[in-house]
Amino acid sequence: MTTAQAPSTPDRTWGGEPRPSRSRRGKITAAAVAAAMAAGGGAAIWVAASSSSASATTDAAARPGGMGALGSALHGEYVTSDGNGGYVTKIMQTGEVTELSATSLTAKSDDGFSKTYTVTPEQATGLATGDTVTVVATESGTTATATTVTDGAAGPAQAPGAGQGAPPSGAPARTG
Repeated sequence: MTTAQAPSTPDRTWGGEPRPSRSRRGKITAAAVAAAMAAGGGAAIWVAASSSSASATTDAAARPGGMGALGSALHGEYVTSDGNGGYVTKIMQTGEVTELSATSLTAKSDDGFSKTYTVTPEQATGLATGDTVTVVATESGTTATATTVTDGAAGPAQAPGAGQGAPPSGAPARTG
């Protein structure tokens, strides 16, 4: 014969006794957590809004203020809006021009990374082997096509995404 045991927690039914309210300390903790979450969400929305507005007008890597802390990056990939509800992966590289023609540019970064880009004659005009450039490109298969080529050393104050305003004099952006 088994004996029925009382449940360890009282059976709560709809309309039963209400739960005791939280302590003052618990309420303060809950409010602090909610405030921190709201602040973090607001910051994330601000960053997302800033990024999408920058990429809608030009390549974020070629526009000062467009990539924030990544301004000192030598090379990498990032994703931007294509303006039609989709996304496009961009390639960015800062390095020395090692080969150049009217339709092709090869850049080599300080860490040894090297990539060849298809360029327009307008983008190649005025460049020379040995110049330091920042290239922003899209890639389809194995072909990387430059969308922006910026001539000039990209030091910390002039790096893509660093500072605000127009590019420094002597570092015109070439698009095409």
